[in-house]
Amino acid sequence: MDGSVHPDFLPLADALARELRTYPGGAALCVYHRGVCVADLWGGYCDDEARRPWQRDTMSPSFSTTKGVASTVAHVLVDRGLLEYEAPVTDYWPEFGQNGKSAITVRHVLAHQAGLYHIRRMVDRADRMLDWQYMVRAIERAAPAHPPGASTAYHGFTYGFLVGELVQRVTGRLLPQLVRSTIAEPLGLDGLYIGTPATELHRTAKLIWPRRGVLGLGARLLRWQGPLIGDVLAGSAALAQRVLDLGGLALDLPSILDALVPRGLSAFDFGAEETLRVPIPAANGVFTARSLARMYAALAGGGTLDGVRLLSPHTLARATEVQPKCGKRLVVPFDLRWRLGYHGVFTTRGVPQRAFGHFGFGGSGAWADPQRELAVAFVVNSGMGTPFGDFRTARVSGAALACADARR
Repeated sequence: MDGSVHPDFLPLADALARELRTYPGGAALCVYHRGVCVADLWGGYCDDEARRPWQRDTMSPSFSTTKGVASTVAHVLVDRGLLEYEAPVTDYWPEFGQNGKSAITVRHVLAHQAGLYHIRRMVDRADRMLDWQYMVRAIERAAPAHPPGASTAYHGFTYGFLVGELVQRVTGRLLPQLVRSTIAEPLGLDGLYIGTPATELHRTAKLIWPRRGVLGLGARLLRWQGPLIGDVLAGSAALAQRVLDLGGLALDLPSILDALVPRGLSAFDFGAEETLRVPIPAANGVFTARSLARMYAALAGGGTLDGVRLLSPHTLARATEVQPKCGKRLVVPFDLRWRLGYHGVFTTRGVPQRAFGHFGFGGSGAWADPQRELAVAFVVNSGMGTPFGDFRTARVSGAALACADARR
């Protein structure tokens, strides 16, 4: 393991070392407290074959952690007066209004309440996500699964195309350019990409999947729910749902499949260069932990870090206010305390009530806690976890929380 850590945060080095001993591959952990980097640590290796050591500038594909970055771009544009949360999406994207979608607002999209989570019914195969215009047209043609605001349903893949097209419409610039100009360049970040340039791919860690027999990424996405749900992909959805209902588990399998398992997902390679070079803003961001931590450190510090204002306090407060609960929770069966594009944070040391961020499948995650002026980011290239993070993220987050509280 390499890097640096403040004496008050030494337990973070132990926490990362335990994760590196337990899992293959590598990882990086970066933590800011009161606007200062107090831990910048990395270790392990970047791939499963050559076993190249993880370096200071190694980036890793980070799945849904990407949503927090895409959301921050949208909030910056709200702050600049180019977007408004309460405005209909059609104000910026007229073609979006087809098939009963004219009442959907920007807030509905950011709060996962637009009813457009069902990618499995929108496209015929997962690799359509590599074609931005195809996905935009598919969303335009789609009818919402429920009226806007009637339910909260995690938009596992469609979220990124919805937010990404909105920010592109109001600026006339592509999302990768906006990530660079609104966040990465102002904060001096060393690795924050949604749509990674070919010149930077050599820095990207290779994803390492479990060696044990798990049939396809689609099964991996659901296997965390238990062996029974893994059978869904073999055609037993109705039976699985009946058994879950009898067992008192509030899981809605059709919505999980619709949102998280587009057809052909088991053959879709999230780690392929072809995939990483195009933006899939809900799922294929490539980051260093250091860059994620600096972005969230700005959000933890009232919108400003090192004299650079990312967001005004007013917009930040609106963006991170917990959204009212509405209707039945679909896809994710528990309360994630949604903000606008961020969710609440759980750690092994409790739930910091004002904290917000986004965790991702595969184990990555990043978040901010304004109450403690704390920001934590963790990236990793091995393991499964769940679509909403795993206990590695919770463990290192818990260690950071305990160190920050002990420092008061």
